[in-house]
Amino acid sequence: MSNLSTTSDEILNCAQKLIIAGGYNGFSYADIAVAVGIRKPSIHHHFPAKADLVRTLVARYRENAEASFLEIEQKVPDAFELLNVYANYWEQCIEDASIPFCLSALLASELPVLPQEVAVEVRAYFRFLSTWLTAVMERGGKQGTLSLTTSPSAEAETFMATIHGAMLSARAYGKSDVFGTVLKSSLERLRPR
Repeated sequence: MSNLSTTSDEILNCAQKLIIAGGYNGFSYADIAVAVGIRKPSIHHHFPAKADLVRTLVARYRENAEASFLEIEQKVPDAFELLNVYANYWEQCIEDASIPFCLSALLASELPVLPQEVAVEVRAYFRFLSTWLTAVMERGGKQGTLSLTTSPSAEAETFMATIHGAMLSARAYGKSDVFGTVLKSSLERLRPR
C-alpha cells in the first residue's frame, strides 16, 4: 500500500501498537490523535470509520508478510531453516517487544465482535499464512528437510497454532523466553531424522 501518505502510515502504525496492547476496542481515534499529534478530523479524513482503519491495517499487515516471505524464500531454500527463520523472527519481536503479538492472531480472538469487513481481512491473513506454511511443509517433505507425520496442510495448521499459542503463553506468563521454549519442541519434531 505504497500510495498511503506519511500521515496515513503514522496513523496505521499507531493503531497497530494500540491494538496489540489492548485489542480492537481498546483504543479510539482520540488515542491516535494524541499519539500522532494530529486532530481527530484528520484521522477521519484518512479513515472515515474505525473499521476502515483496522481493515486497511490488516490488509497492509498481510501484504507486508507476503513480501517478506517471498524475500526470505529467495535467500533460504531449505524448508526446515525457513521455519526456523520464521520462528526466530517472532522470538526476536517478542523478546525486544517490537511486535510482541501477531496483529491478526490478536484480532482473530475478537472475531465475534469485529465488524464484518475487518473479520474478512483477518480471515484472509490466516488463509494466506496457512497456504504459505502448507507450501513450505510440502516442499520440505519432498526435499527431505522436514519430517512430516501428517499431511502438509495439517502440519501447517499445527505449526501456525503453535506459533500463536506460544505468543499467548509468553504474554500470559510475562516472559518472552516461553515462546522459544514452546517452539523448540515443535521444530524438533519437524527436524529430519
